[in-house]
Amino acid sequence: PSGEWHQYGRTQYGQRYSPLDQINTENVGTLKVAWQYQTGDVKLPDDVGETTYQVTPLKIGDTLYMCTPHNWAIALDAASGKEKWKYDSNSGMNPDRQHQTCRGVTYYADPAVAAGTTCATRVYLPTSDARLIALDAATGDVCTSFAENGVLQLEQGMPYNPAGYYYSTSPPVITDGKIIIGGAVNDNYSTQSQSGVIRAFDVNTGALVWNWDSGNPDVTTPLPEGQVYTVNSPNSWSVFSYDDALGLVYIPLGNRVPDQLGMGRSEHVEKYASSIVALDIKTGAVRWVRQTVHHDLWDMDVPAQPALIDITRDGSTIPALVGPTKQGDIYVLDRRTGEPIIEVKEVPAPTGAIPEDFTAPTQPVSGLTFMPPPLRERDMWGISMFDQLACRIDFLSMKYEGRYTPPSLEGTIVYPGNFGTFNWGSVAVDPERQVMFGMPTYLAFTSRLVPRDQIPPKGQGEKGSEQGLNRNEGAPYGVFMGPFLGPLGIPCQAPPWGYVAGANLATGEIAWKHKNGTVMDMTPLPLPFKVGVPGIGGPMITKGGVAFLGAAVDDYLRAYDLTSGRQLWEARLPAGGQATPMTYTAGDRQYVLIVAGGHGSVGTKPGDYVIAYTLP
Repeated sequence: PSGEWHQYGRTQYGQRYSPLDQINTENVGTLKVAWQYQTGDVKLPDDVGETTYQVTPLKIGDTLYMCTPHNWAIALDAASGKEKWKYDSNSGMNPDRQHQTCRGVTYYADPAVAAGTTCATRVYLPTSDARLIALDAATGDVCTSFAENGVLQLEQGMPYNPAGYYYSTSPPVITDGKIIIGGAVNDNYSTQSQSGVIRAFDVNTGALVWNWDSGNPDVTTPLPEGQVYTVNSPNSWSVFSYDDALGLVYIPLGNRVPDQLGMGRSEHVEKYASSIVALDIKTGAVRWVRQTVHHDLWDMDVPAQPALIDITRDGSTIPALVGPTKQGDIYVLDRRTGEPIIEVKEVPAPTGAIPEDFTAPTQPVSGLTFMPPPLRERDMWGISMFDQLACRIDFLSMKYEGRYTPPSLEGTIVYPGNFGTFNWGSVAVDPERQVMFGMPTYLAFTSRLVPRDQIPPKGQGEKGSEQGLNRNEGAPYGVFMGPFLGPLGIPCQAPPWGYVAGANLATGEIAWKHKNGTVMDMTPLPLPFKVGVPGIGGPMITKGGVAFLGAAVDDYLRAYDLTSGRQLWEARLPAGGQATPMTYTAGDRQYVLIVAGGHGSVGTKPGDYVIAYTLP
């Protein structure tokens, strides 16, 4: 129904588009807070650094369903925000987890069970200790008929199982009686990591139906008892989309550990890492694969849920897939075959890998791309001449030959950085206008390889993170990595660091691109200078011609005119708004909702707020 939001991207197509238009470009400037709720799940002193609120709630009937970073599931009344039930999964604390987050839950109405019966409707909650729990959507009670007393253990069949190294941060998808799920593997902790296998389980019983392991891609029949999946195969930590008419589920795949070292990768890893893969929903068999970077040495996982949209070109309609990437390319593919609708070219790439490794001679570039121009020495800047000088010295001391300069012992500038031009927030697409709205972010990173004998013992350095020493246990090198910052902790490259942008998906033309966000929350003084700041999170579009986006590191939710990108409204948030907003109706009113809880990696203010806005 038009007033509901049933899946993470609203529907299985992942468009983040709502057909509601009560709120539109003419009246969005009058939005006011309708209600506010606090979950009670707050960041704790002993939490891991990347404890983040990234959840987009679902709205079914009169109820909102969501999860929290510590894996509570919560149901709220959609009109008032009043709590209906709360379930704590008791996933505990583990300092070895790289992330403590939950992007969403998955809803299912069982057609074989009479409405109103216990567990006729269910909410599936993924947890950071690698479980999937089935809950009664009406009460929050565990549905004990699923798996083992309502709990499916996701670490089954893993060759190695160090606690805290594997978990699901994203909601699974349910189609054809199957619940299909991947999992996040800690980046750069150890080569003896869990498998990146994608599995389909029976949605009612939890029985394994098929498994697709990119390390053994041709055998999808359920893994026999006593056998294990491939060690450390490329994993999918983001959100899937699917087309049940075509019988395909679309998987954004990442790399294997370690990200920056390509030695010893198998033929299958070289084929499937950092790609979009289409699997047969019934069997798990590969139908097509489109790789977005070859021999990935830069942590360029495909991070975003692919958005599915039908595109009209030359009078014919093509079922398309829109796949945003960290490096800034937007792949627009025929979702039946994976073939490009907007041209993809192979271009020469930098060489100069360490002696044990190699680089791919060419890399793909889409005809629709938001990749930034290469950095130059004169792009280095600072608040003062001294930090600008320091940045220039650092720039000249590192290897940099443009996009895909390989990692090195002396240090390499990675731009766009592995934070991504686009990340898990993806883009929003309008199926009627056939356009997209996104938030390109430009932040250079650095990586420096460290020989194993120069890495301090465990306990004297970070095991792995997006910043600092990544230990890569079992590999010949660790890696120091992080944003390319000056002495004051400000990016060395000159702003803008963040934009909002619109593009025509039928033609591949970028229609507009504007600086987005202020330094309000980046500096000691609350200065509202609009320079274009980094962000992480996703947008949402409505038929009313309005795009909504939080995400930026200043704490605002903003509304934009989809056609021009002009900002129409903003609301100050009590914490970082790094979750993707959604919209729905309750009664005769349209609401826009965002969860504001902050993001550990980008340092925004933590909190536990759920805020709904509506017209006066």
